[in-house]
Amino acid sequence: MTRSAALALDVVVPVYNEQETLARSMRVLHAYLVDSFDEPWRITIANNASTDNTAAIAEALVADLPGVHAVHLAEKGRGRALKNVWLASPAAVVAYVDVDLSTDLRALPPLVAPLLSGHSDVAIGSRLSRGSRVTRGGKREFISRSYNALVRATMGVDFSDAQCGFKAMRRDVAQRVLPLVEDTGWFFDTEMLIIAERAGLRIHEVPVDWIDDPDSRVDVVATATDDIKGLVRVAHSLVTGRIPVDEIYAELGRPPFEPPTPPTFFGQVLRFGVIGVLSTVAFAALYLVLQAMMSAQLANFLALLITAVLNTWANRRLTFGVRGRRSAIKHQAQGLVIFGLAWLVTSGSLLGLHFLRPDAGAQAEIIGLTAANLLATVMRFLLLRLWVFRGQSSPAPTRIEPRTSRDDVISRVHLSPNQKVASS
Repeated sequence: MTRSAALALDVVVPVYNEQETLARSMRVLHAYLVDSFDEPWRITIANNASTDNTAAIAEALVADLPGVHAVHLAEKGRGRALKNVWLASPAAVVAYVDVDLSTDLRALPPLVAPLLSGHSDVAIGSRLSRGSRVTRGGKREFISRSYNALVRATMGVDFSDAQCGFKAMRRDVAQRVLPLVEDTGWFFDTEMLIIAERAGLRIHEVPVDWIDDPDSRVDVVATATDDIKGLVRVAHSLVTGRIPVDEIYAELGRPPFEPPTPPTFFGQVLRFGVIGVLSTVAFAALYLVLQAMMSAQLANFLALLITAVLNTWANRRLTFGVRGRRSAIKHQAQGLVIFGLAWLVTSGSLLGLHFLRPDAGAQAEIIGLTAANLLATVMRFLLLRLWVFRGQSSPAPTRIEPRTSRDDVISRVHLSPNQKVASS
């Protein structure tokens, strides 16, 4: 393959006080790119306001390793570092990996190949896709899956893993999308992906092998809190039109497919019933898990909130055949109103149980809450049909027609015989 003159790939590594791991990780990444990529590439160390010896180590690596570049920012923030470096990069494709290299680098060629070919707009590594192999604790696994399910249900998006530190974008897409991303921290990835998908851009997902870093300094609770605030802010910006997704779609999006045929009334009842049963089971399971860690009322509230969001998403898409992104956030807001009514029903049953039987245990609570939740489910169907989705059509889902063949993708990146490009 003939090597082109223009820079094809810029792999950015955001770092903050990483003097212990920076040199080793960069040498591993550099050696891998030398062996695996024929297209011109570079590594950019994005040092965001480190206070240890990270900056000096980065400069030493620049002097020692060909193709390594360093940028030093005065302000802290992973999102800020990525935004600044990606927007300034001359590469056709900009990517990033976490400095701890938790993601197996063998996923990098299939990550960037569909972007170099022009087939896709954004590419993400997914720890939640079939075929991924992940090593991490149960707590982090539960939080990650719950968060990503919440993002998909509330934002009307389909990508599976918002926060894996392994992503790439075409430069023209980055130039259009990144100026709209406000977050400068850990929510940056989620906000970027929401805007991209809501604007009709194709997001290519690659299953990855991922090993949790036991020395990770991420504050899970603080990050989760900031993420929830970020979701509310982005939802408000989408509803008010502050984020011009329609304009991005007009510039970079793809023509939609024909809308599917809406289900019949019988089909709605059947699908709603199945979703209702699954939601009830999920509610009971969540309650049992949460009840061991908090009060019964708080456990009931959180279990009902999570299942309500997922229930609205499932019924919107499967029961009432509304698959586009139009009014998705409005529907979730209306679903939360219904959730409030359901919570009053279930909370009332819990209060009544404890009034009649002060010594009632978890088993009695589950029986009472399950009965109340079934009643709330019937109420939910009526309100969804007569209020939330009344007269809703089935707008065409945003899809992207393939622009190149598999051979075109492989031709842009040199792969070893054991590597394959994942289909999107």
